[in-house]
Amino acid sequence: MSHQTEDRFLDDTLSGLQRDPKRLPCKYFYDQRGSQLFDSICQTDDYYLTRTETRVMQQYAKEMGECLGEQVMLVEFGSGSSIKTRDLLDHLHDPAAYVPVDISYEHLMKSAGEIANEYPQIEILPVCADFTGPFPLPESSQKPNHNAVYFPGSTIGNFQVGAAKRLLESIGRMCGKQGGLLIGVDLQKDRDVLEKAYNDEEGVTAEFNLNLLHRMQRELDASIDISAFEHHAFYNEQLGRIEIYLRSRVDQSIGLDGHEVDLVAGELIHTEYSHKYTIDGFATMAAEVGWTLRKVWTDPDAYFAVMHFVIL
Repeated sequence: MSHQTEDRFLDDTLSGLQRDPKRLPCKYFYDQRGSQLFDSICQTDDYYLTRTETRVMQQYAKEMGECLGEQVMLVEFGSGSSIKTRDLLDHLHDPAAYVPVDISYEHLMKSAGEIANEYPQIEILPVCADFTGPFPLPESSQKPNHNAVYFPGSTIGNFQVGAAKRLLESIGRMCGKQGGLLIGVDLQKDRDVLEKAYNDEEGVTAEFNLNLLHRMQRELDASIDISAFEHHAFYNEQLGRIEIYLRSRVDQSIGLDGHEVDLVAGELIHTEYSHKYTIDGFATMAAEVGWTLRKVWTDPDAYFAVMHFVIL
């Protein structure tokens, strides 16, 4: 980790813990260990999202490739292991380049290397960046006809509505006129299905959540009794979102950069939201910042949607 990135991690962590209620930014889940744990979450029986989205991609990737058009520069936000992307790359027509974007450098470069070996005919241009802020697109050898962002995994659900709209607007500026957006959106459904997905029996999601504390301990030299925290996740039906927290089991304090942060037993540190949408609701939100819905693909149970938008 660079000094600049470490300073940002420290500043964000300290300011979040000093707020009321306390919070930690979910983007810091994804160090190498966190990225590996998330890949493991996707394999659990209870976590339907990846399994369902993968089926949708496998079934409809040819149509999606046609919708994205020829000579596209495909920019993937939060590329991770790029597992679902392979279905899309198989059906792109003469793509200008594939640009995986991820915050975890080691994970990004490993995945980009694997993709480059599997798709030697496609120029792979990895970018290590926080996609929630602006970053420059790399120059490709072949001039793209247009840019399109692929944003899988329903990661957009991690943003509160205002922030989600700002991100969609930022993607629109990056893509420009005739630009495209192919985005995965988790849909509203039965509470039990949702809560099981974020409280898997294997405890991988809990380990993923607690890994944020391990990362603070390792990289920021934070003084934390990690065993005194537990994972806590539930569905807030009124707001249509899963809410994820670290819950303090006891009265305790966290030591960080010369500061002491006190917590009482039962106090929550917010780490992540995962908003669940209706198709109409998401399309309306995207339209407010300039996106026009062209096509939607879903699974038979309507658990998950992949939606294609354009800027006219």
